[in-house]
Amino acid sequence: MIMALAIGGNVQASGQPRTSANPVVVPPEAKADPSVWPAAHSPAAITDRQTEAAIDRLIARMTVEQKVGQTIQADISAITPAELARYPLGSILAGGNSGPFGNERADAATWIKLVSDYRAASEKAGAGVPILFGVDAVHGHSNLPGATIFPHNIGLGAAHDPELIQRIGVATAAEIAGSGIEWTFAPTLAVPQDLRWGRSYEGYAADPALVKAYSKAMVEGLQGDLLPGKPLGSVQVAATAKHFLADGGTENGKDQGDARLPEAELIRIHAQGYPAAIDAGALTVMASFSSWNGAKNHGNPTLLTDVLKKRMGFEGLIVGDWNGHGQIPGCTVTDCAASINAGLDLFMAPDSWKGLFDATLRDVRNGTIPMARLDDAVRRNLRVKYKLGLMGPNRIARGDPALVGADAHLAIAREAVAKSLVLLKNEGSLLPIRPGAKVLVTGPGADNMAMQAGGWTITWQGTDTSAADFPKGSTIGRTIIDAVKQAGGSGQLAPTGDFADKPDVAIVVFGEQPYAEFQGDVSNLIFHGQDGERELLAKLKAQGIPTVALFLSGRPLFVGPAFNLADAFVAGWLPGSQGQGVADVLVAGKDGKPPRDFTGRLPFAWPADARSPVTAPLFPVGYGLDYAHPHAQGPVNEDPRVEQGPAVSDSLFLRTGRVLDPWRLGLDSSVSMRAVDIAAQEDARQFKWSGKGDIAIDGPAVDMLRQLNGGFALRIDWRMDARGTGPVSIAMGNARLDVSALAAAAPLGQESSIQIPLQCFKDKGADFKAIGTPFRMGADAPMTVSLRNVRIEGIGTPVPCPPSLP
Repeated sequence: MIMALAIGGNVQASGQPRTSANPVVVPPEAKADPSVWPAAHSPAAITDRQTEAAIDRLIARMTVEQKVGQTIQADISAITPAELARYPLGSILAGGNSGPFGNERADAATWIKLVSDYRAASEKAGAGVPILFGVDAVHGHSNLPGATIFPHNIGLGAAHDPELIQRIGVATAAEIAGSGIEWTFAPTLAVPQDLRWGRSYEGYAADPALVKAYSKAMVEGLQGDLLPGKPLGSVQVAATAKHFLADGGTENGKDQGDARLPEAELIRIHAQGYPAAIDAGALTVMASFSSWNGAKNHGNPTLLTDVLKKRMGFEGLIVGDWNGHGQIPGCTVTDCAASINAGLDLFMAPDSWKGLFDATLRDVRNGTIPMARLDDAVRRNLRVKYKLGLMGPNRIARGDPALVGADAHLAIAREAVAKSLVLLKNEGSLLPIRPGAKVLVTGPGADNMAMQAGGWTITWQGTDTSAADFPKGSTIGRTIIDAVKQAGGSGQLAPTGDFADKPDVAIVVFGEQPYAEFQGDVSNLIFHGQDGERELLAKLKAQGIPTVALFLSGRPLFVGPAFNLADAFVAGWLPGSQGQGVADVLVAGKDGKPPRDFTGRLPFAWPADARSPVTAPLFPVGYGLDYAHPHAQGPVNEDPRVEQGPAVSDSLFLRTGRVLDPWRLGLDSSVSMRAVDIAAQEDARQFKWSGKGDIAIDGPAVDMLRQLNGGFALRIDWRMDARGTGPVSIAMGNARLDVSALAAAAPLGQESSIQIPLQCFKDKGADFKAIGTPFRMGADAPMTVSLRNVRIEGIGTPVPCPPSLP
C-alpha cells in the first residue's frame, strides 16, 4: 500500500472516450493463459460449511447499499465513525501518514480506541457487519512509536533464514494485534530487477526461490496455523501477499510503471511467491499499481480472476492499492466498475470513497456490475472477517498494549540486524574492533534513527523519525560505543568527525536518507549522499586513521570512491530500531571475539558502476565475507560510466536553504537574499522584499502526474521575520494561490510549515505533465521571510486549498 497518486485516463488507444461502465479491453499480450501458471489453493481451513451457511443468510438479507459498502475501504483521515451510519463501508485503513485522531505518534491504547470507535459504529449500522481494519506494518508495527522495528525486507533477504522470518512474523502479528488491529498489508513479494526502483528495499531478494520460501514463512508467522472451524487467535492477524503482479519488474524501475515481458518470464520471476502464500493460507492479496504489457493490473481479469482466483485457487479477498482503480483507462477514483468486474473485491478508496460508493451503487442497480460478482466480492470480505474472529458467536478480542515492544521481540530484531549485515571488504582484518581500542563513530548515520529505520517508519517517508520514537531501541553509534567500552576501550560519538583524542579506528556511518515511493526512484545507481561524506572518509584516511565504512541503504549502489577510501566496508541496509545487532558483529568482547560473525550474503548483486540493471556486478548475489575466511580486496572501479549530471528531483527543490541541482533560484530586483540560521548554521535563506516582486525555483520541465492526488502537497518550511501589508502568493507552474492568510497566521520569528495540496494548483490550471517552476513566491509589499525547505510530501489529513488571487 502507498500514499500516492490517483490518475485515471479517459481515452482509449483509438482516441474515443469511454467510461468505467465499458469493459476494459486487455491487449493480447496482456492476456494470461491460466494453464501455464502454477496451481495452488487456499487451505480448506480458510472457511467451513457452517461459516458459508452463515454468510449465505447474511447476504440474503443485506440491502444493495450494504453490499456495496462491503467492497469499499476508506482512510481514517477522510471518514469519521459517524459517517458509517449513512455509508456502511466494509473496511477502514490507516495510511502511511494517518495517525489516530490526527496524531501520528499515538500510543497503542489510542490505536485501540480508534479501531473500537469505527468497529462499534459499523456494528450499529445496516446489517451490523463490523469493519475490517488494515495498516501498513511492513517491517514490524512501523506506524507505532515504541514498537519493534525489524530490518527492511532487503536486509532480511541478506539473512537467508526462513525460520527467522517466521519468528519475525509471529512477533509483528502480536504487536499489531496488541494495538487492536487485525490486518497488515504485508508481506511484499516483489522480486526487484532494477534497483532504480524506489521500493527495492521492500523486496527480499532478486532470487524468486528465496522470495517463495519467505512468502510461506511470513504468512505462517503472521496468521499462525489455520484450523477448521476456528478463527485466528488474539495475537494473529491477516496477511496480505502484495503487489500482484510484477511491481518489481517495471521498465527502468519506474514505480507504478509497465512490466514489458513475456508471460513465461512474468511467471518464472515475479509470480513464485504467490502460490506459496496462498497454499500457506494468506487471507488477502493486494493488486499492484503496475501494468503488464500495457494493461493495468487493477483492471486485468485474466490475472485477477482467471489466474489468481481460479488457477491459484485463492479464496480470500483481493484488495486494491491506494486509489489504484482510478488508473484504469476510462475510470476515475470515484467511478470504476471495470475494476470490480475484473476481480477486485475491496476498493482501497482512502479519500474517494464517498463518490465511489454512489457510482458503484448506480452500476449495480443498472446491471453494469452483475449481482453475482458483487455477492462474490461481499462473500470474500465476510469470509475473511469470520476467519479473523470479527463475526460469529466466538469473537476474538485484540488489544494488549503490553505486547508492543516486548523484550522477546526486541531480541529477535537484534538477531535479525546481526544476520543482515554483509561484509564486503576487511583489509588487514580491521574488523572486529579489538578490545581496548579507541574508537570514533562518525558520519550522518552514526546517531540517526531515521536513516537506520528508513521509510515506512512512523510516517510514510520516514524522514522525521527519531530515537525518541523508540525508547527501547538504540542508534548504531551509541550501541557501538557501549560495546567498545564494555570491552575495555574508549569511544567518541561525533557525527561531524571531530575528535579530541586521535582514535585507533573510525567507523563512518553514512548512506541514503529515508524515502518511500516516488521520492526513492532514481535515474541511475550513483550514491550521491550528503555534502561532506566522501570528504570525511578522505580526511580520516589522510590523518592515518584506519576506517570502517558502514553503509546504510535501501539497495546496493555504486560507491566506488568511498569503497576505496575505507579499509573495511559493510552493507548495513536499513536495520531498524535495534542498533545493538550491528555492535554484536563489529565489536569484539574482552575475549577478542565478537558475539556474532558475519553471516549475511548479498540478496542483490552489488554494482560495479552506476548502470542499471546490473549486468556486470562488482559482487554477485550470494557474496559476503566473514571473519573465518578473510579475503583481500584490491581497488575497485571509481568510474560510474553514466552521465554524472544531477538527477532531476520531482519532490525536493530546496533543502536546508540550498536549491538542489538542476533547479535554479531566481530573484526579482526588489528581493535580496542572505544565509541565516534556523536550526543549524546557515540552514536557511532569508528573502527581503523592498517592494513588489517574486522569487522562483526554475528548471527543466518535469512530469509530476504520478504525485497528483490528495495524498501529496507542496510543503514549505519557513520563518516569517517581518510581515508585509500586501498579498502574498505561492505558485506552482502557472497556477498562483493567495497565501496571505497563511503568512499572517505564521508565528513571527519562529519556524513553521504550510502544506498546499498539489490538486489545488491543478484545479487552477497547472500542467502537471510539465512543471518547470515548482515554486514561486510573490509579495506586493515589503516583507521578510526565511525559507528552509521546499518539497513535495505525502499528507495524511485533508488540507484545504488557499484561495486564488483575484
